[in-house]
Amino acid sequence: MHPRRLALPLLASCIVLAACGGGGDKKKVTTTTAAGTSTTALPAPAGDVAPLTGLPQPDAARRARPALVVKIDNAPIGRPQTGFNQADVVVVEKVEGQITRLFSIFQTNDSDPVGPVRSARSTDIALVTPLNHPLFAYAGTNAAFQALVDKAPLVDVGYNKASPEYKRTGPKKPPYNLYSTTSGLFRRAPSDAKPPPALFPYRAAGQASTGDAVTGLHIGYQSGTRATNVDYAWDAGSGSWKRTQDASPFSDAAGTQAAPRNVVVQFVTYKDTGQRDPSRAVVDEAQLIGTGEAWVFSDGKVTKGRWSKPTAEAVTSYTDSAGKPVALTPGVTWVELPPPGAAQAR
Repeated sequence: MHPRRLALPLLASCIVLAACGGGGDKKKVTTTTAAGTSTTALPAPAGDVAPLTGLPQPDAARRARPALVVKIDNAPIGRPQTGFNQADVVVVEKVEGQITRLFSIFQTNDSDPVGPVRSARSTDIALVTPLNHPLFAYAGTNAAFQALVDKAPLVDVGYNKASPEYKRTGPKKPPYNLYSTTSGLFRRAPSDAKPPPALFPYRAAGQASTGDAVTGLHIGYQSGTRATNVDYAWDAGSGSWKRTQDASPFSDAAGTQAAPRNVVVQFVTYKDTGQRDPSRAVVDEAQLIGTGEAWVFSDGKVTKGRWSKPTAEAVTSYTDSAGKPVALTPGVTWVELPPPGAAQAR
């Protein structure tokens, strides 16, 4: 994304990052404003368990790695991508118009190459802040958003700071052909880097799942008459949710379809940042601090409840209708951030 002029009031509001969250029902929108730096923390994983997946990770060196966030393109022209199937957690954020981007968090696995790597957005700040100073890989941004990145609690391993770790390759044209490697980016970690906290609670072996049985869900990221349509279908044989996008299997460059163990649908409102992309589409920012409706899909079931993130530093919590934390299946989790009313369970 190329630099654009940004009014000072917008920059100040981005830095504050305090806003409301939205639910699946457009009538259920709650706004909260929290001060201070209190955090919401889950218990540290025991023994050899990886913090972001809840799965056994016998390699102590990998358990001790920091989180690495890579911004992976998700525009049709940027597909197929590499790396999202190796990520522990993937957050799907709306960036402009109907286009989404993948905020992909790595810790236990590597992907060489990974990409296409694209620009940072203001939505990323509230996502990186709870991750314990993660490595953050991106391909530039505008001046206003760069100021936010520079102030955020992260280690900048973007193209401008770590250019030897990036190269343009393959048949795609710029900006859709910039790739890096997670192994190279991890080597940029400072010596005192720490692993990320757990983002979700997980069910113990033998613990029954909760919720209502479903076969899948549909999400529509809409902009006028255009939309990015996402579907997940429950596959009992593999115990995963197979993802499609715009009626095609959402597969990486190796032909492997995304099929996470869990899908979290976190309904959020988006605000106009005042920025416009080259096509003049509105550049959006997800409002991630506050509360709103959330649906958690795990083990062929959905639990409908709430999400809560009182501060930028807090780990987002997901609770059922009784206020009890929803436990996920150990494994990979995808978090979708659609606006209120943009998803249907099936």
